[in-house]
Amino acid sequence: MAQEVNDANFEEIVLQSDKPVLVDFWAEWCGPCRMVAPVVEELSQDYEGKLLVTKVDVDSNPETAMKFGIRNIPTILFFKGGEIVDKHVGAAPKAALASKVDAIL
Repeated sequence: MAQEVNDANFEEIVLQSDKPVLVDFWAEWCGPCRMVAPVVEELSQDYEGKLLVTKVDVDSNPETAMKFGIRNIPTILFFKGGEIVDKHVGAAPKAALASKVDAIL
């Protein structure tokens, strides 16, 4: 299951992770975010133990969203070693996101 992260724990959980991390920036009111949410959950199960899957609610955590220049949601950032290594903006099919995950594992 995807782990909720916030402004207070983002650095500890995401940037200091020893595994690659997928971060889904979303909001409750966002239709495309609701479309992508089940895909993100499936990825968290498919890559369990190899990839940390997290979610950031941009309304509740504006500091983190601003820090990474999130202007459109859903935005999915892929981190490895505390650095952004890939990005996807908008809804996406599972295969597209899985190929980005495979590339960073």
